[in-house]
Amino acid sequence: MLSSKLSYAAVAALALGCPFAFAQPNPALMGDKKAFIDDLMRQMTLDEKVGQLRLISIGPEMPAPQLAEEVAAGRVGGTFNSVNHKEQRPLQEAAVQRSRLKIPMLFAYDVVHGHRTSFPIGLGLASSWNLDAVRKVARIAAQEASADGIDLTFAPTVDIARDPRWGRTSEGFGEDTFLVSQLARAMVEGFQNGSPAKRDSIMASVKHFALYGAVEGGRDYNIVDMSPMRMYNDYLPPYKAAIDAGAGGVMIALNTVNGVPASANTWLLQDLLRKDWGFKGVTVSDHGAITELVNHGVASNDTEAAKLAIKAGVDMSMADKVYIKELPGLVKSGEVSMAEIDNAVREVLGAKFDMGLFKEPFLRIGKPEDDPVDLKADSRLHRPPAREVARESMVLLENRNKTLPLNKGATIALVGPLADSQVDMLGVWSGQGVAKQTVTLKSGLEAAMAGQRGKLLHARGANITNREDIVKYLNFLNWDEPEVTQDPRSPQAMIDEAVATAKQADVIVAAVGEARGMSHESSSRTELDLPESQQALLKALKATGKPLVLVLMNGRPLTLNWERENADAMLETWFAGTEGGHAIADVLFGDENPSGKLPISLPRSVGQIPTYYNHSRLGRPFTPGKPGNYTSQYFDQPQGALYPFGYGLSYTSFSLGEIKLSAPTMKRGGQVQARITVKNTGDRAGATVVQLYLQDVAASVVRPVKELKDFQKVMLQPGESRELTFTIREEQLKFFNAKLEYGAEVGEFKLQLGLDSQDVQVASFALVD
Repeated sequence: MLSSKLSYAAVAALALGCPFAFAQPNPALMGDKKAFIDDLMRQMTLDEKVGQLRLISIGPEMPAPQLAEEVAAGRVGGTFNSVNHKEQRPLQEAAVQRSRLKIPMLFAYDVVHGHRTSFPIGLGLASSWNLDAVRKVARIAAQEASADGIDLTFAPTVDIARDPRWGRTSEGFGEDTFLVSQLARAMVEGFQNGSPAKRDSIMASVKHFALYGAVEGGRDYNIVDMSPMRMYNDYLPPYKAAIDAGAGGVMIALNTVNGVPASANTWLLQDLLRKDWGFKGVTVSDHGAITELVNHGVASNDTEAAKLAIKAGVDMSMADKVYIKELPGLVKSGEVSMAEIDNAVREVLGAKFDMGLFKEPFLRIGKPEDDPVDLKADSRLHRPPAREVARESMVLLENRNKTLPLNKGATIALVGPLADSQVDMLGVWSGQGVAKQTVTLKSGLEAAMAGQRGKLLHARGANITNREDIVKYLNFLNWDEPEVTQDPRSPQAMIDEAVATAKQADVIVAAVGEARGMSHESSSRTELDLPESQQALLKALKATGKPLVLVLMNGRPLTLNWERENADAMLETWFAGTEGGHAIADVLFGDENPSGKLPISLPRSVGQIPTYYNHSRLGRPFTPGKPGNYTSQYFDQPQGALYPFGYGLSYTSFSLGEIKLSAPTMKRGGQVQARITVKNTGDRAGATVVQLYLQDVAASVVRPVKELKDFQKVMLQPGESRELTFTIREEQLKFFNAKLEYGAEVGEFKLQLGLDSQDVQVASFALVD
């Protein structure tokens, strides 16, 4: 029986079979995703469909009240950067109570290396070589973000980075295809935890698809021009690994791919992503990328830009009005088909279905009475795991004369512009991390030395840089307060104070590196040395004759030639996050034995870039110890990285025995096992990473000198030995040849096992038919 409250018009519409009668999602179809979405789409007008493709942010151009009205009118599919329930709830209410179709909103945010709790930046996480730890980071980040109403994150960042001039090197996991792919998978598993429909899970949207880390010259947003074979073998696998792990979204890169912008690249988004890889999720443009097709010169106006993007396969348009303004007219003119609109809408609705939003629109927003009293309460942080992961992320580069670990009873001079900087410790893309809740190195050392007989002295010593143009650049986007604050004293006055402080101490700890904004989006650099202000400070400190310990804080590889020669110890800490100061102190004092390994090579100079370990073999390679004439080398500088991929010292020492292979040959579909004994030969417990590399000795195309194919991280007590077993299967021998055929070729393979990519044991086996 019809409700008495049902209007006459509605009854008439029902009787006439009007498609707008009772227009809303059908709960009875909730068990069948395809039927549910098909039924909903049959009820949608063109304008409502286009509205679902719009992803915008609350801001000056779209105040919250106006946005709510847009949502109620069915003109918005989701927002990004709305990270509290008081903002989100009115928008979701507008969607499911006031809009005609009651389609819920989605709320997205950049949850990259933490949310409320900031963990180490991507390079730091990768330096742990601990997949369980990285999975845990993503799990905690998802729990915190979902508690703030977030449904989807634009992460993980899996762009292979081999040019450290690129500022976004900090966000990703380094230079190696295998390691980055493993970490991509771990992050997706942590974010989604089996299903993005769980209350404490968020959907992963892997980025930046594709090849963003290969921008020419390391200059952000620049072109990428790359052979298909290199693309398939080196740069594409991490994106596919994330998708194979279940990532429900893909964020599209801002760069061109072989002459076609990614946001207009049908081959990339349709042929490769959907047809070859079978991706079934939602694609999202980067910020303003569709209208930027006009700047690229492939569209003459926004109308053409919208047409190119929707046909290429860009489902959601972020932060512009191009789709909402242009797509309805393009459909009416016949230039864009309704089927092309439907393809995009189906993926947006499918993502919302997968996130559980149709079943429970307020799944992650909850009830008003359950809202946190204080969003920034310290109790909402996960400090212990942040400290634990940060300790594992640090790489000991030098330790002459066992300078480290430090004695808590010593007098320590802590100097440097990063010694007491809370905001820099967070790193960029630090989510909702609060600088004032971050532990600086100074605070960490003070806490560690409390109750001890030692003494901590402190002097700033230098500004991050003396160049005001750089300071102005770094502070450009910070409206509340400047991120880089200059000490008004003269550089010499600060150095004099630091030297006087150092002379009173037993040892100097200098916290130097980059302001976090120096390794950020659009923050490419032409030089990778420490800024001159910090170099002058270090040289003055060295002249005191006191032991000099460098604590590096940076978001990219730096060139550290003078530092390597003159520092007594050097610890790479990247940007270590909320608990960074405590974690660094733990390592400096030996409460934690450093176990990090470099996920990216550190070059000797900018002129040497790119410097990555798995480069292609050459006809005239440089051979160490032999004349360099008529070989591939730079004659004015030693060859190879200053610190190679996979490198990292410990407070103890390790040795590797000989490799034992289970067989000299591997048949198709078979396997070979490699066994090796690793021993802790020092006097402290410690962890190390045993790394397995393969070289295809003779192939149909030029192959790399070596490639990482497996690794095991192992903790050993002093004197303890352990035999490790690595299983090599045919899959690990496969590659894409010149015809982009994927397979393994018969022949000899050199298997290498080592504690870094250079110092290895070698054995050989052959793949046979």
